[in-house]
Formats: sequence, structure tokens, C-alpha cells
Amino acid sequence: MNKNISQLGQQLLGIWNQLGVNQRVSMVIATLVVIGGLSGVGYFSSRADYALLYGKLDETEAGKVIAALDESKVPYKVRSGGAIFVPADKVYQVRMQMASKGIPRGEGVGFEIFDKANFGISDFVQRANYTRAIQGELARTIAQLDEVESARVMIVMPENRLLNDNLRKPTASVFVRVKGNGQMPASAVNSIRFLVANSVEGLQANNVSVVDNQGNVLSENQENDSLAAMSGNQLTARRNFEQYLTKKAEGMLEKVLGPGQAVVRVSADINWDTITRVEERFDPDGQVMRSSTINDENTDTATATVTGSAPGLAANGTPADGSTNAAAAPTNNSRTRKKITTSSYEISKTTSNILQAAGGLKRLTSAVFIAERFEGKGTERKAVPRTPEELKQLTHIVESALGIQASDTTRKDEVTLEEMAFNDQGGAEITQQLEKQDKKQFWVELGLKLVYPVLALLFIFMFWRMLKTTKVDDIPIGIPLGNGNGNGNGNGNGHYGKPGGPGVVSVEVLNQLIRENPANMTQAVRGWLSRSKPSN
Repeated sequence: MNKNISQLGQQLLGIWNQLGVNQRVSMVIATLVVIGGLSGVGYFSSRADYALLYGKLDETEAGKVIAALDESKVPYKVRSGGAIFVPADKVYQVRMQMASKGIPRGEGVGFEIFDKANFGISDFVQRANYTRAIQGELARTIAQLDEVESARVMIVMPENRLLNDNLRKPTASVFVRVKGNGQMPASAVNSIRFLVANSVEGLQANNVSVVDNQGNVLSENQENDSLAAMSGNQLTARRNFEQYLTKKAEGMLEKVLGPGQAVVRVSADINWDTITRVEERFDPDGQVMRSSTINDENTDTATATVTGSAPGLAANGTPADGSTNAAAAPTNNSRTRKKITTSSYEISKTTSNILQAAGGLKRLTSAVFIAERFEGKGTERKAVPRTPEELKQLTHIVESALGIQASDTTRKDEVTLEEMAFNDQGGAEITQQLEKQDKKQFWVELGLKLVYPVLALLFIFMFWRMLKTTKVDDIPIGIPLGNGNGNGNGNGNGHYGKPGGPGVVSVEVLNQLIRENPANMTQAVRGWLSRSKPSN
């Protein structure tokens, strides 16, 4: 093994001795470049990739995390903005270890303030700690929203008293730092208000104020039954209803005309009156018997009949002297029957109590603009107007999307559809600029990807040209390299044998020269044989 290594070393040393100065310099440079490239590849391949462990930490929490990492002997990198990076393969493991230690805790103090038992503290301090805990937990929760970078919550709780005061109610204020200095949507603001209100006993959502880092008041304290609150709710409901109908109509037209070829605006007239109506209706034809009374009477009557009176008789047939010997007068008997029926009837009555809630649609109008249709390209591009039948079909599409019935004349709904030329010059210019930027970005990225291979090829080409243009050192031997007949008769201008006089090159001298410098000797022989002979 050692013998082979020594032979290899001798061969390499012999090759090195046979090279010229330029060849040696080129070989050294190439060796250094190869070693440097291999070292760079090894360094970048062996370097660990770092991933984000925690970001946007304050100084206190960042210090706790760094101390824990130093204790665990985990490599890390700290960058601006409270960002800490660790090797990518240890991110989740380190996070679990930090979570077991309660690091980081985030901004503020949460319910961990009660982890330590504190005996002998006053009730005031206990309530203050409870308020601090709620504020910290709410701030951490609000900071989890995508639009919020950080948050702080301040809660004001009224003191406990023997007599309740309805005028003293809990209030809260929320300060949020919006990501990118943007504008928070109304849905996120309402979510924050209801989150805070439902976390504090007795707190109403209207008593929660939200302010962003730009000094904008994102919410206002308004009572539900106040005029401002009612007006705001009505305006919001109307706007949402109009936007809903607008999206429906534009979606239908985009399927037919294409994206950006139609603009729809809807105006809804909504009835916000609340009406309570009580009606009583009587139906005379719908009679119902309530009671019936029948009174049946029978009467018998006997009456005496007087045909004539003798003188001295009283009017009733009795003798004037009062005697009773007179003959009895005849009588007349009669019978009377009377039947009375009394019936009571109820007239049919309908009582209705109708409550008409607010939000009824009184009238709906819509304005629709559609872009002109063009045919051809370039200078031959011309506008082709649509036919009345096509415009009528598009109008029916909008009416169907908005729920308008042409036969319903009570609401007097209206749809106005016009075909116009859209001013899309600004959009076309922006599109062209974006396309140019995309192309520029594409070529820049492609150039960055190809620059290293091109540099490597250029370096190889320069190295090859350097080796190709390297001159072979002249060999100090007695072979005539100048003009001569090359017949070995000693009449040439060159020197033979050793320098200093003419002579004949013997076989031993040639063998010695070949052993000492075979490469240069081969070049010399080739050059000698390739020279042209002089004319006779």
C-alpha cells in the first residue's frame, strides 16, 4: 500500500516537473477553484436551516425565551422585531418545551396571576387582580385575529354597594394595533365588542369602545332604542340588501357577457313603519240562533145575554123591588188562545289583530350598464350594437334576478338597462404595465437562475483557452531547430550534441534526453520532422 502511494507520488511529481510555468499556474488556480467550490457546497449543505420559533415578542418575553434556550443548549438566532429562530427540525420540540414552562405568556397578565397562593391579601387587591386577569386574557384572545397585531383591554367595574345604582354600569375600552396600518372591517369590530361584553358580567356591547393605532374610533356607544342607533341599523340593513341584490344581478350578467362587462346598481325603498291593525267584521248573512221563547196562553169567557127588560127591572135583569122570582137570563161562553214565540239570533263577527313589522319593500329600482360589443382586432375593431331583442332578454334576466314581476303594478318597480362604451383605457394601461412587470420579473428570475451556470461555463472556456495558448518551453538540446537539411552530416547551422561545438547526437544522448524530459522531446522531434527541407 505504501509502495503504491509512493509510486503515485513520484508519478505526480514527475508530471509536475514536466509542466511549464504557465501550466503550473493554471493547474494551481484550477485546484484552488475546485477546492473552494467543494468547500462552499459542503458548508451550505451542512448548515442547518433555521425556522421561526416566536415572532413579535416584547423584550421581557424574548429574554425569558433566550434564557430557556441557553439552558437547553439549543442554537438560535435573534433578529429585529422580537423574532427568534431555531433549527427547523427542533421548532415543534422547543415550542412544547417552552409551553411546559409557561413561556412566552404574551402581553399582560392572565389568570396565571392566581397560580401562586397569596394569603392575607385584601378584597380590593383580589378584585383588582381579577380585573387584570380578565384584561390580559381578552387582549391575548383579540390578538389572535388575523387583522390585529396586538391589543390592550381596559375594563371599568363599578364598586359593590348596598344600594344598586342603575346609572353606574361597567364599561370597557379596547385598543388594537392593526396589521399593515389597514382598516378593520366592521364584522371584526363587532366581534371584538361582543367578545368583551360576553366576558364581563353586566357589560353591554354598546358600552365597549374600540380604537385603532391611527386614532380612529371604530365603534360608538349608542343605545339600542336611540334614534341614532335605529337610523344606523336601518341604513346598514338597506345597504346590505342592496349589495345582495347587486351581486345577484351582476353574477347573472357576467355569465352571459363576461367579467367586467356589466355594472349594476340597485336602490331599495324599504318601509320602516310598524303598524298594528285591529279589525272587526260583521256578516249579516251568517246568523246563528242564540235563544227561542214560546208563550202559549188559553182564555175561557162566559157572558149573559139580555133580550129585553120589563118595566121595573133593573138593567141586569133583577126586579126593581129586589125579588128573585124572576126567570133566569141565558149566558154566552167564549174561548181565546194566544201563542207568542220569541227568538234571539247572533250576527257572525270576525275580529283580526294584525301587526305589520318594519322592513317591507315598497319599491325597487335598478340601473344597469352593459359594455358595447366589439368585433375584430386592432384597427379593424368596431362596435356592434345589440338588437332590441337582446336588450330585452338582458332586462328580463335582471328582473328575474331581482325578483321583479312585470305584472305587479302595485310597487311600480323599474329596471333601466343601457348599452354604453366603457372607459377602460386606464385599466388597459394598468394591465399593460402589470404584464411588463411580470415579464421583467420573469427574465430577472431566469437570469438569476442561469448566471451561475453561465459563469461556470465561462470559467471552463477561459481555462481551456489558457491551456490551449500555453507555449511549450524550448528544449536545450543539440538537435537543430533552425533551418537545416536534417541529414545529420554536421553541415547544419545548429549545434549537435552538447553546446559549444558541432557533433553527432548519439543513441545514448537521445535516450538520456527522452528519459529526462519525454514530453518536450516528443514536441521537439515532431517540430523537427515537420519542418520543410530546403530546395536543392
